[in-house]
Amino acid sequence: MIVTVSLKDDIHALAVRNEARRRGYRDFHIVECDRLSGRQSLSWDSHGNSPTTLRTSDGREIALEETSLVWWRRVRAAQKATEDNKDAFERNLINNDCRGALTGILCTAFHGQWISHPEATDRASDKLYQMAVAQKSGFRVPRTLVTQSRDEVADFLGEVGRVIVKPVVGTSGPLLFTQYLEDPASIAMESFEACPAIYQEYIEGDEHVRLNCFGDRMYAALLKTDKLDWRADLTIPISVWPVPDETAEKVVAVLRGLGLRMGAIDIKLTPSGEPVWLEVNPQGQFLFLEPLLRIPLAGYFLDFLLDEARTAPR
Repeated sequence: MIVTVSLKDDIHALAVRNEARRRGYRDFHIVECDRLSGRQSLSWDSHGNSPTTLRTSDGREIALEETSLVWWRRVRAAQKATEDNKDAFERNLINNDCRGALTGILCTAFHGQWISHPEATDRASDKLYQMAVAQKSGFRVPRTLVTQSRDEVADFLGEVGRVIVKPVVGTSGPLLFTQYLEDPASIAMESFEACPAIYQEYIEGDEHVRLNCFGDRMYAALLKTDKLDWRADLTIPISVWPVPDETAEKVVAVLRGLGLRMGAIDIKLTPSGEPVWLEVNPQGQFLFLEPLLRIPLAGYFLDFLLDEARTAPR
């Protein structure tokens, strides 16, 4: 049995489940992490006197002991049942305890295969840590500064020539696109001091790669644009990018070092063709590439999950 933990109406979870059902595989279930409150959604007994159970999106109660694989897709979300609750304390209690109970139960009682384990997923989401692992694995990474000092940013700009800025973690809501930082002196010092940000050397070139790695299988797209952040415009030229063996080896080494079984990786190619590591999202979006590249990514991802489930420890 495969269980996906995600949000209600998550397109990726639904698409992969639909592909499973199309093939006649019925043991693919979604646990909606934002719909735990308001119904009997989970149960766990420390001494094993009763089975550990979870409630699926279609209302079915399943036993965790029968689960081979957990796809840990999306987990950080407020409970929909608390949206109209005006008491902030009660809202926070419900949200925190629902999330904590689900994570704690799974980490304690589930002994199968994770895609990927919560601890590894959280650790790998740290952009600074993943960059260090990528560099150790042989990738070139951009020179990077994290600071709250306008003077340090100005000095950094003088050293590297051109600088981009992006959030360290970010927040929910509208996308925060990567931006150029032309003149630090034109921005109030208080803006820098409000919170740290990532300042990086700009990597020349107009070729960007989104590489989706499912285990040891890789499906990559080449996106050609002179814009800094390609996510704002998907009408740009996009084509399949055959992953060179050397790059594939480095990607596998990075994911292994991060403890991940999958990842959506952003790479930029220099004018000479050198791949420069930007970042990995442990549970990044990949289905948007399916119609653009005309390859069945939902099916390929299901193949990966089924293979992982077959070899999962019991």
